Amino acid sequence: MISKVYSAALAGIDSFRVTIEVDGYPGSDQNICQVVGLPDAAVREARDRMKSACFNSGYPFPDLNFVINLAPADRRKEGSAFDVPMLLGILRCGGSIMPGVSFEGRCFTGELSLTGEVRSVRGVLSMCADAKRDGFTEFFAPAENAREAAAVEGITVYAVRHIKEIVDHLNGKNRLSPVTGDAHSFDDAYAGGIDFADVKGQIAAKRAMEIAAAGGHNILLIGPPGTGKSMLAKRLPTILPPLTFDEAIETTKIHSVAGTLPEGSSLLTARPFRSPHHTMSAVSLVGGGANPKPGEISLAHNGVLFLDELPEFPKSITDNLRQPIEDRRVTITRALGRVTYPCTFMLVAAMNPCRCGYFGHPTRKCTCGKGEVARYISKISGPLLDRIDIQIELPSLTYDEISARSERTETSAQIRERVIAAREFMHRRLEAEGLAGLGIFSNAQLDASGIRKTCHPTDQAVEIMRMAYDRLGLSARGYDRVLRMARTVADLDASEKIEAHHIAEAITLRSLDKKYWG
Repeated sequence: MISKVYSAALAGIDSFRVTIEVDGYPGSDQNICQVVGLPDAAVREARDRMKSACFNSGYPFPDLNFVINLAPADRRKEGSAFDVPMLLGILRCGGSIMPGVSFEGRCFTGELSLTGEVRSVRGVLSMCADAKRDGFTEFFAPAENAREAAAVEGITVYAVRHIKEIVDHLNGKNRLSPVTGDAHSFDDAYAGGIDFADVKGQIAAKRAMEIAAAGGHNILLIGPPGTGKSMLAKRLPTILPPLTFDEAIETTKIHSVAGTLPEGSSLLTARPFRSPHHTMSAVSLVGGGANPKPGEISLAHNGVLFLDELPEFPKSITDNLRQPIEDRRVTITRALGRVTYPCTFMLVAAMNPCRCGYFGHPTRKCTCGKGEVARYISKISGPLLDRIDIQIELPSLTYDEISARSERTETSAQIRERVIAAREFMHRRLEAEGLAGLGIFSNAQLDASGIRKTCHPTDQAVEIMRMAYDRLGLSARGYDRVLRMARTVADLDASEKIEAHHIAEAITLRSLDKKYWG
């Protein structure tokens, strides 16, 4: 007889339905089990896991030969998530599951241990979300992944610890209880954590970070060691707007597929902050591998990617950021197929002005030669620098600034209120211009058409922009980025028009490259 069971396979951060057809037939050879439909090695090895799990769970393995087809047969199937549904199909053929039981509307996933226990798999959130889209009403997930799947509303999720629990449930004995989704709070994601008030001095840098957060702009922090570059970067997520539910779902999907979702978490409620070491590879940054997985730029989706000591990263690796910054997605092509991962992130980079760190320092002498400084700075390519909206220099703190015992400065919560107000001002303008619903969440994401519709400088602002364009030698991309930044500064002031001082501040935040890169 033929049993038909349903599961799902990953394709990027999404999944597709897999129909598992199990045909059991008598034959001269004992218990031949052939898996077809482009399975990888992990799927083929399921044959031995299923036999042991079946015997150790108290079920006789049917004395039949089996052909298991994973449809669609022209798409590669990877991983161990098909163990449970394949064994269910075999048990149905052997009579351990009653003939009247229907698998329609039910989706199964999970890896089997040799004892029949159901182990966790990657990408359960994506599988459950797409199962709901395809009309399934029940989703059976490993107990470790069940809370993750329960974040999807409109589908009944069951947590499974052992294959026997599924069989008993299907046969009407010892019914499983549905898993309910957790209530999530996105506003308190950083409560009790690090705070901008911990950073002493650096008023200009804090203002630059506020503008970056309000507009989603990339930022480069340059300064000697100990000036607070890393402190500021690590506190940037505390002033970003809270994740929306849709952003949280998309972000959680990526981390679920990558296998980096924290244990026991059903949904990420805080914006990601990724800080990879400079010894990382290009695949670790962008994503890839034989079975492509998301890289750091995708794991930072809807959050922050912090590259500390930027010149220490090989240029061949950092230049891989150029296209993803512009496109906000990365496509990885391999011989076995192609996957696309989203990567809308804020790039925050920090660097010393030279290898010793004291070039231009008022009191410490730089030990680098002029050629060494130039070589160190040149590790950052011009095209990458052109994609960084804000470049801000952090001076060394004075003794009075670092030893001050006065009340703390502005908190992250106070800055965050202004950032959220600026974003809301931007969204109202997008709705008025008919740009709502196009996936634009910050000014940094405005394309050329969006800039024309939303960036309206006054006559005086236009003249300042003209002079800056000629004197600074801005590229067309640089011109657009200055306008986007000026639009953000105007949003912080709740101004519909871009005034002259908005343009002036935006130009100031972008002109530091002329000091170091000529």
